[in-house]
Amino acid sequence: MSLATVLSRAQEGIDAPLVNVEVHLANGLPSLAIVGLPETAVKESKDRVRAAILNSRFEFPSRRITVNLAPADLPKEGGRFDLPIALGILAASRQLPAEALARYEFLGELGLGGELRPIRGALPAALRCAAERRGLFVPGANADEAALPTAGTVYPATHLLEICAHLTGEHRVDPHRREDPTRFEEGELDLADVRGQPRAKRALEIAAAGGHNLLMIGPPGTGKTMLAARLPTVLPPMSEREAIESAAIRSISHQGFSPRDWRIRPFRAPHHTASGVALVGGGPHPRPGEISLAHNGVLFLDELTEFDRRVLEVLREPLETGSITISRAARQAEFPARFQLIGAMNPCPQGYDCDLRDHCQCTPEQQRRHRARLSAPLLDRIDLHIDVTRLPHQSLRVAADPSQETSAEVRAHVTRARQRQMARCGKINAHLDSREVERHCSLGATDHDLLGQAMTRFRLSARAYHRILKVARTIADLAGQEQITTQHLSEGISYRSLERLMSG
Repeated sequence: MSLATVLSRAQEGIDAPLVNVEVHLANGLPSLAIVGLPETAVKESKDRVRAAILNSRFEFPSRRITVNLAPADLPKEGGRFDLPIALGILAASRQLPAEALARYEFLGELGLGGELRPIRGALPAALRCAAERRGLFVPGANADEAALPTAGTVYPATHLLEICAHLTGEHRVDPHRREDPTRFEEGELDLADVRGQPRAKRALEIAAAGGHNLLMIGPPGTGKTMLAARLPTVLPPMSEREAIESAAIRSISHQGFSPRDWRIRPFRAPHHTASGVALVGGGPHPRPGEISLAHNGVLFLDELTEFDRRVLEVLREPLETGSITISRAARQAEFPARFQLIGAMNPCPQGYDCDLRDHCQCTPEQQRRHRARLSAPLLDRIDLHIDVTRLPHQSLRVAADPSQETSAEVRAHVTRARQRQMARCGKINAHLDSREVERHCSLGATDHDLLGQAMTRFRLSARAYHRILKVARTIADLAGQEQITTQHLSEGISYRSLERLMSG
């Protein structure tokens, strides 16, 4: 019977559902039809496949060829189905043994000469293929990426002929072996490069230890961007699970993926002119945005008040849920978005050395409009608010203080604090829910009264109440103490400085 089935994978968000590429040859006028909800790039594959088969010195059947991409209700896009379609035609015409195809899955775009070109989203497909315990053939340029899952077997190929020789037993393709870049490499940035700002450095350490969001407020040139850029240097290296999650998102994005960087925590810093779609993702074929590209890493929004307010509001739900669902008329995709938000802003529209009280030349209306760019619900979701003051010029002329902690030293404190959190409840403090906060962030009667007074004075919400407790829990973890003390709680309350700044 002139029928063959080849296994492949589609792309749906960060998932890679299985696709059965069924090829049937029948009598009739020579033609090639592709069915199963193919999009334009898939429909055009018929010309690429025909040329690749002929230029690889195979016979292209002069029969009625029907290619079915099942399931039929799953949209198919891209050139990833070129290779399985070509192999299906060769197997259905008995130029390849059809039984040899069942043990493998195939992905790859074909050039007209039969060469294999890289595709987007090879890693999610490799993860699913490894779970099914099948080998995966990919273009050679995708081999390092597809080989990241240690349980899978990946076969790299550069030409259609190589795969055909493997299937016929003439010449075996060796599984790809990659060097595992598990070593954490020190970068050029170091926290010790930042002069002064001990309170900001302390807040950065707390943010790193508990995964808390941070807002820095200060005039230009006080080191806000320098501090934010050094946050990844004090974060512990990603686990293999976290690294593969982040790598899978980058694999399906338009920005490409480098296997050498898969263990490095993402640091995304979009410009303040970015749109809401650029931040959360979207498009007719949903793609991840900046918040998903920052998954398990840092999203830095400099000049926070220069972002459009409607753009900032789209961050509210992902900050709570750690994911984003993009819905379109015909498609829906969900992307993970568990990122750490770091914001930086000037204290007033003019951006001078200003405290919004005594040294500000802005009018009250200008100050009000500046504050109105950030909504209260968004500020509520930021755990730490700190003032980054202007440094005296004398401190810039002296040599760096050797007693300042380096990024490696701070990272050691952060790692120990996170280990305590994982041992206690299996997650970092920023991800605790309300029940876990009650269980692990208990206070004495005196401390409850102190927190209640702070909530009344600064008009804090219930969300801010829980976030203060989470920050206090992190401060206690950094100190190596099991119980939150008054000192820890007082420091946690002090990091709600924006409420004091705005209510003055």
